[in-house]
Amino acid sequence: MATSTPTPERLADIRENLATMRSRMQQASARSQVQPAPTCRLVAVSKTKPAADIMAAYECGERHFGENVQELVEKAALLPKDIQWHFIGSLQSNKCKALAAIPNMYAVETVDGKKKADALQKACQGRETPLRVFVQINTSGEESKSGISPAECVDTIKHIQDSCPLLNAVGIMTIGSPDHDPSAGPNPDFMAVKDQLGLDLELSMGMSDDFEHAIELGSTNVRLGSCLFGARAKKATGQ
Repeated sequence: MATSTPTPERLADIRENLATMRSRMQQASARSQVQPAPTCRLVAVSKTKPAADIMAAYECGERHFGENVQELVEKAALLPKDIQWHFIGSLQSNKCKALAAIPNMYAVETVDGKKKADALQKACQGRETPLRVFVQINTSGEESKSGISPAECVDTIKHIQDSCPLLNAVGIMTIGSPDHDPSAGPNPDFMAVKDQLGLDLELSMGMSDDFEHAIELGSTNVRLGSCLFGARAKKATGQ
């Protein structure tokens, strides 16, 4: 992996971007429809970004970073151990062991069913503390998105609480429709998740394009990538 030391110019860019996003998050919280407004965590989505970018954000006080499996394993071995890693990619049963082996894994945000929860529970044998998980809900019913239906949410969380002692079901996660216009009213995807909260759970919803709207509706965890680090590089054809 390339050097993890950011250039002064890159450090300055990321510092400015982080400050801007944190300010916008605070302003959105002040407009929240949920009062008192919950504290919202910023997860810096560093997928495909070099370790130097992560270290630039780290030097600016950021500690929560979102990754996929392969990059997460590589970066976790190289970077500071007080980083709190979030797995935000599609969860595959055969990758659970690799995730569970990372000591400073903060949360797996994409548990999309009881079978995945069971696989992760099995992989967590030997962990010192239970692994935080978010249950992913597909609120729009789009086939391109992972996640269980809203109707399955409570039953899945109950299964984790009752049958997966090495997991800690801390919240639910969804990805909002990318073409929703907030001026037309609340995003129905976010509202569908918000309506599930008969339980005391975190809400992971909101990305670079819609995080302010998500915070206004009570999100406690937003995943910001392009607005911090720039657009992700496109995969080469055939990959």
